[in-house]
Amino acid sequence: MRRAVLILVPYLWLLALFLVPFLIVLKISLSDIALAIPPYTPTLDLSTGWQGVKDFFAALDLENFEFLTTDDLYWKAYLSSVKIAAIATFLTLCVGYPIAYGMANAPDHWRPTLMMLVILPFWTSFLIRVYSWMGILSTEGYLNQFLLGIGLISEPLTILNTNTAVYIGIVYTYLPFMILPIYAALERLDGSLLEAAEDLGCSRMSAFWLVTVPLSKNGIIAGCFLVFIPTIGEFVIPSLLGGSRTLMIGKVLWEEFFNNRDWPVASAVAVILLLILIIPIILFQRNEQKQREADQ
Repeated sequence: MRRAVLILVPYLWLLALFLVPFLIVLKISLSDIALAIPPYTPTLDLSTGWQGVKDFFAALDLENFEFLTTDDLYWKAYLSSVKIAAIATFLTLCVGYPIAYGMANAPDHWRPTLMMLVILPFWTSFLIRVYSWMGILSTEGYLNQFLLGIGLISEPLTILNTNTAVYIGIVYTYLPFMILPIYAALERLDGSLLEAAEDLGCSRMSAFWLVTVPLSKNGIIAGCFLVFIPTIGEFVIPSLLGGSRTLMIGKVLWEEFFNNRDWPVASAVAVILLLILIIPIILFQRNEQKQREADQ
């Protein structure tokens, strides 16, 4: 009985916090915009009995999804979001892997301190941290003042309100999510395997690429998913650090929900975004399953 309860709890959690909200958004995406509260129609009226239920489902349609195919803005926003998320994930991996590797090879008494430094940014509000980058990357910001002071540039660089600033903000914000799973994989690595590779004639660099990287693959995959999935729907970073040319689906969702108040179209955009995110999640689960089967 206790085992059944323990298994049931996460399913109830997913039902309450994922499936039910998703069904609500899906229902709104099949509705029509209306100048009312709520700003969509139809709404379910149980006072009319079974006929009201039938009328409710009969009024639902796929018009909003058809509209998304007629406007270039939406599919361009999806493609731009995937592109920015993929590039940012790769940059985060390039920065995060050396840090995780250094932490895993540091003396044992230093590792708790290094771990604390990695998670230290979480002690400050996410919004405040993003705002701080506006002061760093602006034309009169600290970065340009420093570069001008050392004579590396002759005039201020335009970084803020560009895709470069978005990449910087994403890498900085999501870097701990890349470092931690890679560090967990590298910390469990058996050092005798590297010694055996070197005894068989591998250089330290060859042993790194042939032994360390493959054995840390699960950490790399987990870190990439932890960065890529939330980055696709990111809104705050492209809004504050990116310019008007930075097109991401999170900004489009904000415009539809809060400026245009077109909840049905915004819900349709959100449903398609969720379906896009399900693809890497399924791939990750299949990879995990294959890994467990190989370990057995």
